[in-house]
Amino acid sequence: MATSTQNIQGAQFVQDLGKDYGTQLAGLTAVPLNTDLYAPQVAAQDAQQTQAYNLTGSGIGAYQPYISSAESYSGPTGYQSFMSPYQTDVIDASLASFDQQAGQGLQGIADQATMSGNLGGGREGVQRANYQAQSDLNRALLESGLLQQGFTQGNQLAQNAFSQQQSLANQVPSLNIQDVGQLGTMGGLQQAQAQAGLDATREQNRMRAQEPYERLGTYGQGVASLMSGYPGQYQTSTVPNPTPLQTALGTASVLGGIFGGNRNQGYTYDGQPKP
Repeated sequence: MATSTQNIQGAQFVQDLGKDYGTQLAGLTAVPLNTDLYAPQVAAQDAQQTQAYNLTGSGIGAYQPYISSAESYSGPTGYQSFMSPYQTDVIDASLASFDQQAGQGLQGIADQATMSGNLGGGREGVQRANYQAQSDLNRALLESGLLQQGFTQGNQLAQNAFSQQQSLANQVPSLNIQDVGQLGTMGGLQQAQAQAGLDATREQNRMRAQEPYERLGTYGQGVASLMSGYPGQYQTSTVPNPTPLQTALGTASVLGGIFGGNRNQGYTYDGQPKP
C-alpha cells in the first residue's frame, strides 16, 4: 500500500517576509540603545535666579547700618549731633543785647539820683544793687532759656532721626525680599522655558531611537497577520507500492540472511546440525 505525507507551508512570499523580519529583528536588537541621548536633564538656574540668590545672601543683616545709626541718635548725648552750629553766636548776641539794655537801666538810676540830689547816696546804691540782682537773674534766665530751646530742638531732631533709621531698617529687608521675589519669578519663567526645551529635545531623541523598533514592530504585526490569514500551501510526497520483483528481492534477501545466519551457526540447509 502506498504511503503519503502532507506539509502545510505558507506562501513563498510570506516565508520570505518572515525570514526578512527575523533578520532585521536580530540585527536591530543586537545593537544597544544609547540611552544618554534621552536621559532626563534639569535646566540650570537662570541668571536672574542666581542674582536673587546672591541678593538674598547680601540682604542678610542689611539693616545693621541703620540700627547703628539709630543707636548713635539715642541716649543722653544723641541730641548733640543736631545742635545748631550758630547757637553760641545767637546766645552771645542775645546776652550782649541784654547787657546793653541792663546798662541803660543802671544809667537811668544814676540820672534819677542826680536829679534828686542823691547821686552816690545810699538810696542810689540800694536801687543799683536791686536792679543788678534782678538783671543778673533775668540774664541767667535768658541764657538758660536759649540753651533749653536749643537742647529741645536738637533732642527732637535726634528722635526724628532715630525713628527714620528704624523705619529704614524695617524697610530694607522688605524691599530686599520684593527684589528677590521678582527676580526669582522672572528667573523661574526662564528656567521653565529652558526645561521645556530640554524635555522636547529628550523626547525627540527618544522618538528617534524608538522609531526603528516601532517600525519593525508594525512590520512584524503585518507579517504575523499574513501568516495567520493567508491560506497555506500543501506539499504532498507519496511513496508507491513495491513491485513484485522488489518484493521477491526483498524476500530473498530476508531468507538469505536467515540461512546465512544458520550456516554461520553450524547448521546444514535442511536444518540439521553439521557433523
